[in-house]
Amino acid sequence: MNIFDVMVSKDYENVILCHDKTSGLKAIIVIHDTTLGPALGGCRMWTYDTEEDAINDALRLARGMTYKNAAAGLNYGGGKVVIIGDPRKDKSEALFRSLGRYVESLNGRFITGEDVGITVKDVEYMRYETTHVVGLAETGGDPSPVTAYGVYKGIQAACEEVYGTIECKGKKVAIQGLGKVGYSLAKYLHEAGANLIVTDIFEDNAKRAVEDFNAEYVKPDDIYEVKCDIFAPCALGAVINDETIPKLKCNIIAGSANNQLKEEKHGDILKEKGILYVPDYIINAGGVINVADELEPTGYNRERALRKASMIFDTIKSVIEKSKIDNIPTYLAADRFVEERIRIIGSLKDNYIK
Repeated sequence: MNIFDVMVSKDYENVILCHDKTSGLKAIIVIHDTTLGPALGGCRMWTYDTEEDAINDALRLARGMTYKNAAAGLNYGGGKVVIIGDPRKDKSEALFRSLGRYVESLNGRFITGEDVGITVKDVEYMRYETTHVVGLAETGGDPSPVTAYGVYKGIQAACEEVYGTIECKGKKVAIQGLGKVGYSLAKYLHEAGANLIVTDIFEDNAKRAVEDFNAEYVKPDDIYEVKCDIFAPCALGAVINDETIPKLKCNIIAGSANNQLKEEKHGDILKEKGILYVPDYIINAGGVINVADELEPTGYNRERALRKASMIFDTIKSVIEKSKIDNIPTYLAADRFVEERIRIIGSLKDNYIK
């Protein structure tokens, strides 16, 4: 990998490799763009196959956060941190305090919080070393329920477009991944009367959803072939690709996972096949909306955060409309929507302040 070629191609600002021998920390912090404000993005811990895979994931996720924050109307840029390790075996206070020191060294250019594999407790360990973290128990706490709420509102918007109603009752929804967000989304959909088909690489997660929501279970590799109304990817990215698209038997793809399209061409293929793809960084913005509310001068307000997250419905409707008017795939309509906001705000004249 020629890292500088990658940075130039998508205009990244920083890639920081973090290592601590005592704690075993191996992490990558990526800051993509700070045009709108400090980079805001979560911390992810995962068992990557290679270091290059971890770096690539951090790069994709950081850029996605720039677009997600801009689409949500937030005054923050995009960044991300990934930790190489097993979130079920390799955590320690020392590891997260070490990472907190790296975050603090950036002097507020990067603010982080929870993502895949990270808990409120982990963030609190980081808080011992830096003030530049969100998602603490005494403020907004775990943002995943608000992420799930935003995804649910996005699914309603997609249903209105495809089926002429926001109602999810009787809809068959296949959920891939039943972690904190996936489980909360399953709860919203179950309460709305949807019929759920679920899978997860961790059997205990799947079993919990089956028992709690009377869901049907399928093996992880079989989820793509399920005949359903809505496919909701809520695990890792790049699941919409050359291998999976021919298997899909759904009308809508709408889930919380980041970077669902492996390549942009896969968004083009979905449009050709008549499958409505709801851009991931717009539908899953509820979590970052929630943590950004912690940074408001008046302090965190749950009702305000949920109200802002509910506006994801309107944003998705606007993106779908732009897609139809311009006859372009929804992922491209979303990108243009975001890039225009960044361009306009970035071009505002600075006024003299003495």
